[in-house]
Amino acid sequence: MNITLSVDDRVVEQARKAAQAMGKSLNQAVRDYLEQLAGQAQSEAVVEELKGLSMKGRGPSAGWRFDRDEVYAERLDRRRGA
Repeated sequence: MNITLSVDDRVVEQARKAAQAMGKSLNQAVRDYLEQLAGQAQSEAVVEELKGLSMKGRGPSAGWRFDRDEVYAERLDRRRGA
């Protein structure tokens, strides 16, 4: 897809030099940035969805939170036959 942007000439020249320093054309640098921007938005949407799902969870935890020491003690008790 082709897009048209309105950008100050000075900004374009500075951006072109920065892209050249990265070994890219200005066109490629803009494409890369837009792909990164689109990916970032998608990642944020996934995080928000996971947050929402975690709040809706109906698992059997009944408020229990993971406690490493408690789990370790239970495993030791089972090994000892208690």
